[in-house]
Amino acid sequence: MKSTLALICAFLLVLNVTAQKKAPAPVITANKKAVLDDITHQSAKLIEISDKIWAAEETAFNEVQSSKFLADYAEANGFKVERGVAEMPTAFVATYGSGSPVIGILGEFDALPGLSQNKVPTKSPLHEGSPGHGCGHNLFGTASLGAAVAIKDMIAQGKLKGTIKFFGTPAEEKFFGKLWMVRAGLFDGVDVVMDWHPSAETKAAVQTGLALVDFVVEFRGMAAHASADPWNGRSASDALELYTTGINYLREHIKPSVRIHYHIQDGGQVVNVVPDYSRLWVRVRDVKRDGMVEVYERVKKMAEGAAIMANVDYSITLISGVYEVLVNRTGGDLLTKNLGLLGPLTYTDEEVSFAKKIQESTGKPQVGLHTKVEPLEETNPNAGGGSTDVGDVSWVVPTIRLSVATAPIGTPWHSWAVVACGGMSIGHKGMVHASKTLAMTMVDLYEDPKKVEAVKAEFKQRKGDTVYKGLLPDGPPPLDKRDQ
Repeated sequence: MKSTLALICAFLLVLNVTAQKKAPAPVITANKKAVLDDITHQSAKLIEISDKIWAAEETAFNEVQSSKFLADYAEANGFKVERGVAEMPTAFVATYGSGSPVIGILGEFDALPGLSQNKVPTKSPLHEGSPGHGCGHNLFGTASLGAAVAIKDMIAQGKLKGTIKFFGTPAEEKFFGKLWMVRAGLFDGVDVVMDWHPSAETKAAVQTGLALVDFVVEFRGMAAHASADPWNGRSASDALELYTTGINYLREHIKPSVRIHYHIQDGGQVVNVVPDYSRLWVRVRDVKRDGMVEVYERVKKMAEGAAIMANVDYSITLISGVYEVLVNRTGGDLLTKNLGLLGPLTYTDEEVSFAKKIQESTGKPQVGLHTKVEPLEETNPNAGGGSTDVGDVSWVVPTIRLSVATAPIGTPWHSWAVVACGGMSIGHKGMVHASKTLAMTMVDLYEDPKKVEAVKAEFKQRKGDTVYKGLLPDGPPPLDKRDQ
């Protein structure tokens, strides 16, 4: 009996060894090596462009230089560039090739107000009060374009067949420019869209984020002397305070997944005048669009209540709103495999020291930088986090998303610390790594139509019967509000 068991075990061991031999480890193919070499060759230019965008510090719809840096580079590399698309002067689409598949790749380049920072690990504004790239968008658009150029070169050499489109998308931080690009039909006919975002980790992005809506509430009353005859006034500031108080009481009675933010933009100008005008910007978020819309409708009604109590008039102006991201795990798996082929990011002692100083300055554990190749994580159906207009793109075209470390672990996002990292080698390394991962994954899609179909099949399954309807007002993008 023992000899029989021993024979069975030996047989199973042989089978296992044979199976292992039949499943060779993934390798970097010739085409993938070619795009890696291409991006390595581009890297000095990509860093130069990224640093120029970083220094330009341009906010939503003001990204004149930043957009031009990228569009000019695309044009210099043989792309046909259409500028000023979707009625946005800083939006553009760069196209090369013909036929299928049509692969798109997204690029952002807007900065955030008030985050200007030197390339040092302690808070030190470069230009006091000026904007800064606190979300790493100087890296975002540049890495994506570098990947697009590498694919274009492969198509030009006849090594790949199809079309590559780079979408220069403005105003992600404030107005969500992609909504108007979707409405203009610029993503029609695209098979798959690639996307990435700077992060503190390197991994395929397979979480949803939050749907949101932005709107402005304005109250209009009657001015009067605040001491001599306040009874002749109707205070728009009172209405604003009543409204925000109502919002804060509402927080107890909404689901924990809901977020409500507001920014008071005008609450009156001087203390001795009953204000006849007030204005605030309101944002409502939730993990699902349906839940967000329900709270949005309730918060709008509360403005009427505040106006009645203060005896003033009110108006509500929709700015825009975005969907939660429609996850694509099939594409995430492709990204994860290519991240494994590339291996983890590595850093110098100086970069690790810079990172730990950032963590010290922001009150975070001094653990340095993310240097792992993470497996494909499970998708949390109720994940929190931020919001992005990539969500709307993901509901009209299958979208594959990537995160790459460009700042230390635990770094507060939308902060001076991200700006500092984005202007030096930590950010540069992440940017080039992202560019290479995106390009390698696009090689998979161009080489194997079955992979494209698998990505599209998951998209159709997850979308189901949902009919996409953009949440934005009629008319052109709100260019007139770019400086508000």
